[in-house]
Amino acid sequence: MSRVHLVGGEKGGVGKSVVARVLAQWFVDHDVPFAAIDADRSHGVLVRSYGEYTQAVDLGANESADQILDRALGAERRVLVDLPGQSARALETWLSDADILRFASEMGVAFTYWHVVDGGYASVSELDRALGFFGHQVQHVLVKNFGRGNDFGALDQSEPKRHLDELNGRVVEIPALQTSSMYAIDHGGLSFWAAIHVAEGAHTLGPLDRQRVRLWLDRCYAAVDSVADMV
Repeated sequence: MSRVHLVGGEKGGVGKSVVARVLAQWFVDHDVPFAAIDADRSHGVLVRSYGEYTQAVDLGANESADQILDRALGAERRVLVDLPGQSARALETWLSDADILRFASEMGVAFTYWHVVDGGYASVSELDRALGFFGHQVQHVLVKNFGRGNDFGALDQSEPKRHLDELNGRVVEIPALQTSSMYAIDHGGLSFWAAIHVAEGAHTLGPLDRQRVRLWLDRCYAAVDSVADMV
């Protein structure tokens, strides 16, 4: 079965592109066929970091957004979509316009939505809205991104979290990476593989930073492995 992975969270700055890149590198390292879709036209992090796998789309234009599902049809692969902040309306319009989720199910394509949150009020509210829209039509993974927040107490006690549990959603945690290391990776447009293994060049990391990224990525992989049935 093919599967579309939507990496979202309406609030900007919660670390959606970090999670998308972790999944991209997980697919690469596990020899899982995939295509990446970068819907964030302002930043284009996936295009910069994983360009050989990635194409850009405009969620506001159906003929462009259709590439998300088109890449999943006809071949067993994963399609990874990095959604920008403030994109819920455009995404939901595209999904509703042609009843995409029902059609995808009929064609043997499943969807997983990765809800990336920082624990703040805005991201909890977005989780509530997204769960209400998608319901049982997709599988849900709540991603606590400790790189952008460290207090998830309000989320854990919230009504959206109870709704997530009712939908058999799962929870994973992405640990924080040292800020200077992540900045160097982002500034250089590096894949996580390049950040760990490339020792020469204008944007390379030092030996200890490469070790920190290696250990961090191992912990991220453990989180992804814990929900491998949804991947």
